[in-house]
Amino acid sequence: MTLLIDFLCRFGWGLSLAMVLTPAAIVPAGFFRVNLLVVLGLATLAGLLEKTAFTESLIVGAAIAAWLGSVAWLADRQRAGMALCVACTVLLGVATVATVSLQPGTGVSAAWFSAASMKLLSGAVVGLTVHAMLLGHWYLNAPGMRVDALRRMIDLAMVAWGLQLAVSLSVAIVRWSVASVVVADSATVALGSLRWLAGLIGLPVLLWLSRKTLDIPNTQSATGILYVACLAAIVGELTAQLLYAAVPSSP
Repeated sequence: MTLLIDFLCRFGWGLSLAMVLTPAAIVPAGFFRVNLLVVLGLATLAGLLEKTAFTESLIVGAAIAAWLGSVAWLADRQRAGMALCVACTVLLGVATVATVSLQPGTGVSAAWFSAASMKLLSGAVVGLTVHAMLLGHWYLNAPGMRVDALRRMIDLAMVAWGLQLAVSLSVAIVRWSVASVVVADSATVALGSLRWLAGLIGLPVLLWLSRKTLDIPNTQSATGILYVACLAAIVGELTAQLLYAAVPSSP
């Protein structure tokens, strides 16, 4: 149950961040309204499952902000809608970080900061990739929309992936330098392989292919590739969560 709440918070944070980074001058208000309803659903489910009062209040606040934001975008209130997108990003980001446990009396250690960074980057990778797919799908509703918006979201997803790869490699190097012998069972090896193949190797290839497809340009084909990229991102991050739960120092 904790893993599900964690993933929902990460996912909601990533989608909210993606909306903040989306140029409202290019993308129609209806896209923001629909995506905020998705964030509302994620936050509502997480809020129903969460039992910690502080984290629950953050999630509920994000759900309220998402609902108000969808109303603002429906009324074409761009400034109010974007401000509420920012509120969702902040609240769900804090909720995501709040799930990282602190050792009593140690304060904010390097290990805590590393874990919090990995959670936020994980949410950014999933949220930006799914957001790019939804944006590509929106071209069916607004065929005249500039392709620059989709290119930008794919590029941002690639940046988030690059940062996550750097953090994952640094954690792996530190772990291997500390432990001279690493013993892992077959299940851990399988999860680790899936995590790297899907989330850290397959995802950038799919994002690159969708980016190149836009040079044709063909938004429908690029969106189809992004569907597969979403699957790779979600599978990669879920397996990473399972690995972290089993071995906290896993990348």
